[in-house]
Amino acid sequence: MILIKKTNTIAKDAHLAIITEKWKNKPNYNLDNDLADHITKQLNDPEKKFVSLNHLGQHVYIIIVDPKKDTNATNESLRKTGCTICDTINGSKGKQITIVNNTLKNLNSLALAEGVALANYQFLHHKPGAKNLNTLNTVLVVDGKLKDDQVNKLNVLVDATCKARDLVNEPVNILNATGLANAFKDMGKKAGFKVEVWNKTKIVQQKMGGLLSVNAGSVDEPTFTIMEYKGRGAKNKKPYVLVGKGVVYDTGGLSLKPTPNSMDLMKCDMAGAAAVGCTMYAIAKAKLPVHVIGLVPATDNRPGFNAFAPGDIITMMDGSTVEMLNSDAEGRMILADALHYAKKYDPELTIDLATLTGAAAAAIGHYGIVAMGNAPEKHTSKLIASGFKSHERLAVFPFWEDYYELMKSDIADMKNIGGPYGGAITAGKFLEKFTNYPYIHLDIAGPAFLTGKDSYRGKGGTGVGVRLLFDFFANR
Repeated sequence: MILIKKTNTIAKDAHLAIITEKWKNKPNYNLDNDLADHITKQLNDPEKKFVSLNHLGQHVYIIIVDPKKDTNATNESLRKTGCTICDTINGSKGKQITIVNNTLKNLNSLALAEGVALANYQFLHHKPGAKNLNTLNTVLVVDGKLKDDQVNKLNVLVDATCKARDLVNEPVNILNATGLANAFKDMGKKAGFKVEVWNKTKIVQQKMGGLLSVNAGSVDEPTFTIMEYKGRGAKNKKPYVLVGKGVVYDTGGLSLKPTPNSMDLMKCDMAGAAAVGCTMYAIAKAKLPVHVIGLVPATDNRPGFNAFAPGDIITMMDGSTVEMLNSDAEGRMILADALHYAKKYDPELTIDLATLTGAAAAAIGHYGIVAMGNAPEKHTSKLIASGFKSHERLAVFPFWEDYYELMKSDIADMKNIGGPYGGAITAGKFLEKFTNYPYIHLDIAGPAFLTGKDSYRGKGGTGVGVRLLFDFFANR
């Protein structure tokens, strides 16, 4: 993994990325006079905000920032610039980049370093003969305003985000429900949080009908993972609960997805679970003073054996009944049991993350997360603010009770689908019925997995949700 470190010195001929509001050469840059003069000439154009030069193998980048520009917008621009820098340095087989921040905001150097580090991610676990390995391994930061704790947290966050990407990118023949639970156990040991995993026998004992119904078509057994971290001096008296959808592969079940192409990427249907487990890892590694519970119901969804069939009546963990009319609306079935289980903690707030509906992806694409819920403003406003800071932005949808009317069944307490309209919202209203606490639902179907490279978010699993939640908890 790439390492971000503070430094006070700039090595001669080091690859440099200089963040400044106005360009002026300085002796400690160790720049050749001709190169410095060339940069000055380039920046005579007031419209020019970025200069990239290769001087005898030394890459130098000058990034001009506007102090009057919105901070979040500036930071996202710097992250994207970090991706450009990362690609260039790896292209020249470089091993280090030194960031020099001459602005008053240490967030500028953190954002640029974050972009470089996240862009450096590669998933090559199954390519032992790969020849295009990234060579960049260190980001050095010269910034007198930067604190050691900030650098440590950024290293933890990059590590956790990349771990989430790894989990999402693994196919189901490598990572089934048991494998996912084992991955969380391993992270718990490394970071210092508790992990308990229920096997099928325990899940049956607990009458988790939603999870068991989805699993009925699979040869692999389901798991239910309970993670807990309580940092020293935890500020919240009641725990936060995170719930992640862990469908490790989704065929749609008997409501089979219409074409082979529509299930090619369905290994990513556990991205919510990955976000929850890796957020637990990050907050424990960073020793944040919070008390957080993570819950992950996990299974694959297949059409074999006694797979649940459209028209079946499923008795859920809370005793309510659901008329299952579409087995491709399986995520809400397993999440419902976990949300009911969360009641035992009397949580301050529960947040679920799930690649839940195509409707959410259709509504806003991969540009953000569809959000809804009934939590008080004090929670939602902070989560929205963290969304803008991390650029994992929330698009808040209405959560009117009218939408629940679409979920009512003639023969059971509820249906598991609500019709052609407001699909992302009806799914959220279905889940809300299994809660009795402040609740926020995050549908990450759009940004969880990308089929083409999107700057530092890369291609494939993005690890979305980890950076959002880490900022939320770090800035309580």
